[in-house]
Amino acid sequence: MTGIRFDVYGTLMQVERDASGWRLFRIGGEGKKSPVQASIPEFIAADELGQFLDDLFHENATPTHPAVRRIR
Repeated sequence: MTGIRFDVYGTLMQVERDASGWRLFRIGGEGKKSPVQASIPEFIAADELGQFLDDLFHENATPTHPAVRRIR
């Protein structure tokens, strides 16, 4: 699965769905994925992921990165 990418307060992240549920990865500068130790409940719908990530990481907000944005 390609996954859904987000700019999470300046950090590029990707959420993927597999048989065990949602998995969250940080995308490094060279495009490599590293797993993030965060639990996303299975019942969260794909269109709710941005809000969930915002709730989870809101303390990382800065004046230059004030929001979570889905990357198309």
